[in-house]
Amino acid sequence: MIPEYCRALEENEISEHCFDLIFAFDEIVALGYRENVNLAQIRTFTEMDSHEEKVFRAVREMRRKAKELQQARRDAERQGKKAPGFGGFGSSTVSGGSTAAMITETIIETDKPKVAPAPARPSGPSKALKLGAKGKEVDNFVDKLKSEGETIMSSSMGKRTSEATKVHAPPINMESVHMKIEEKITLICGRDGGLQNMELHGMIMLRISDDKFGRIRLHVENEDKKGVQLQTHPNVDKKLFTAESLIGLKNPEKSFPVSSDVGVLKWRLQTTEESFIPLTINCWPSESGNGCDVNIEYELQEDNLELNDVVITIPLPSGVGAPVIGEIDGEYRHDSRRNTLEWCLPVIDAKNKSGSLEFSIAGQPNDFFPVQVSFISKKNYCNIQVTKVTQVDGNSPVRFSTETTFLVDKYEIL
Repeated sequence: MIPEYCRALEENEISEHCFDLIFAFDEIVALGYRENVNLAQIRTFTEMDSHEEKVFRAVREMRRKAKELQQARRDAERQGKKAPGFGGFGSSTVSGGSTAAMITETIIETDKPKVAPAPARPSGPSKALKLGAKGKEVDNFVDKLKSEGETIMSSSMGKRTSEATKVHAPPINMESVHMKIEEKITLICGRDGGLQNMELHGMIMLRISDDKFGRIRLHVENEDKKGVQLQTHPNVDKKLFTAESLIGLKNPEKSFPVSSDVGVLKWRLQTTEESFIPLTINCWPSESGNGCDVNIEYELQEDNLELNDVVITIPLPSGVGAPVIGEIDGEYRHDSRRNTLEWCLPVIDAKNKSGSLEFSIAGQPNDFFPVQVSFISKKNYCNIQVTKVTQVDGNSPVRFSTETTFLVDKYEIL
């Protein structure tokens, strides 16, 4: 049971997954006798969803947000300002104070059950255990353990290894005018070839931190040859963008909002053309005497892309042990708890366009689908960039910074 939850027989691993192990042992042994259960049944019993837990978490999140809104309203009242509202390009339609009050009242009304008053109890100290006292008993117990010299480890239970150990990228040096260009792709492909659907959404977000650069225009270079559909913000001069590829406000006397992210241009691409697939995956399982020999390969179709932190996740049959790896380009991780094999590649670019992985394991060809792919790139798929920023008055150039991200929303080979 222990290797199902821990990667190694070490004290840190056991401490990290101690509660998982306790719950699993509880399913194996009852009143001192061995239960007739297998690993798949234990995993099902210990990971069953709880509707009450989901409701409790939702209510707790609503309470937290309501408190934040109430605090923002109080701070705004102390400063003699209106609480921040919501609206396009800074226009406020609903005040944050009233919103906080409405949310708080709604939570309080729905959270308080209407019950008959309980009969009066005799006064005096109570030694009964109090439940739900905002976690004070747990905090006090943890503090006592720390005072006695115990080391309390923060748990990353429930997180995948790749997520828990992910190193965040260093912050970008942002200028007073900063552009964030983000694209997300959703792709579903058949295992025998054929693109079922590919949809890509992109957007340019503008953030100005100095009000003296509020009246500017963005020079956009669009070298896309795939036929994306472009759409500007309603406050942007569409005729100016169509004629000169410039993003500016309809009223040149007005300024862009300061210290807020504003979407000025977005685009969309939807296709079933196979030549548009950025990264093709070919998974070929073939049955052998003892199970399956699986050959999987990737190939980069867009030479101008550079994909980082690529993870190709292949599902595995449960209860058959670890796969036997043959040849591999890159590295791999076997997650025995989730029954997956993660093929990890730091970079895929024009110099590293293709690679392959071979492994053997008991199972049938259908056990190794769907294959899922995730990656991140600092180059966008559609070649749309901001090349220059100028002021409306005088057309003088303005220093700016750009942050480009290409992400995966869903990428599956069924």
